[in-house]
Amino acid sequence: MTWIDAQVRARTLATSDIVLLDLAAVDGAEFPSYTAGSHIDVQLGPGMVRQYSLCGTPGPGRYRLAVLNVANSRGGSQAMHALAVGDRVRISAPRNHFPLVTTHRHVLIAGGIGITPLLAMLTELERAGAEYVLHYSARSRFHAAFLDELSANPRVSFHFDDQHIGLDVARDLGEPQAETAVYVCGPDGFMDYVLSKAEALGWPRRALHTERFGTDRTAPTGPEPTGFVVRVASTGTEYGVTEDQTVLDVLLDNGVDAPFSCQQGICGECVVRVLAGEPDHRDDVLTDAERADGMFTTCSSRAHSPVLEVDL
Repeated sequence: MTWIDAQVRARTLATSDIVLLDLAAVDGAEFPSYTAGSHIDVQLGPGMVRQYSLCGTPGPGRYRLAVLNVANSRGGSQAMHALAVGDRVRISAPRNHFPLVTTHRHVLIAGGIGITPLLAMLTELERAGAEYVLHYSARSRFHAAFLDELSANPRVSFHFDDQHIGLDVARDLGEPQAETAVYVCGPDGFMDYVLSKAEALGWPRRALHTERFGTDRTAPTGPEPTGFVVRVASTGTEYGVTEDQTVLDVLLDNGVDAPFSCQQGICGECVVRVLAGEPDHRDDVLTDAERADGMFTTCSSRAHSPVLEVDL
């Protein structure tokens, strides 16, 4: 991965626990442009790389991040909150696994910090004159970022837990509508709730678009992981993957030049193609079509077959 040197140019608090950070290139050059729904990797120290959605107006200027301070996180949010104006970090170019799709109507559903990629989507949809609505859930008005700029928008509905006006998927999303795309982002429990309710209403999975950056999900249900063999296609070399190892761990331990970033199955940097064998997909980034096309995340997914051959 090619890293870009960036500097914090502005730092403000959107809420008591959400910090807004504006980044600019250290050398004064423009950052790569991006589309709504994109995220970047931020390198915060040795072995600490985290993914954050870009929530500013899409373009090549400054990048804006909104970061929730999570008490039980793996350290990334605290490190981001500790950044001050003038501090430097290294970032990746934007990647987009959560893009707007071409359709007639868009329904955006945000839970808490999940508003970050949807804010950029709203901006892009406004520019295009597209039909959309945004449902924004938060614990209270005091925990909702970007409240001032969204309050004047008649297409935005707020759902605050402390006011007992929570999101009702049956009421606020309703039954499936033709040419309508639904975008959901937020904490894992919130997303699981929205998606399960939407599917129960009959929404097809292809109409439901998601992005997860939380990592508190429980392990996939089903049989316990078993060992298997991963074969590197370019050399034919085979390596054993035990129950407590990932494919990525084994590849890196054996000197294989395999791409990676988040190591959680949510960023898409480690994706490779499976040439033979049956994958056991455990990621939150690949679509059903990409999985059917042979795509595979080495950092989180496993194998149902005894041997899995990957295109490396």
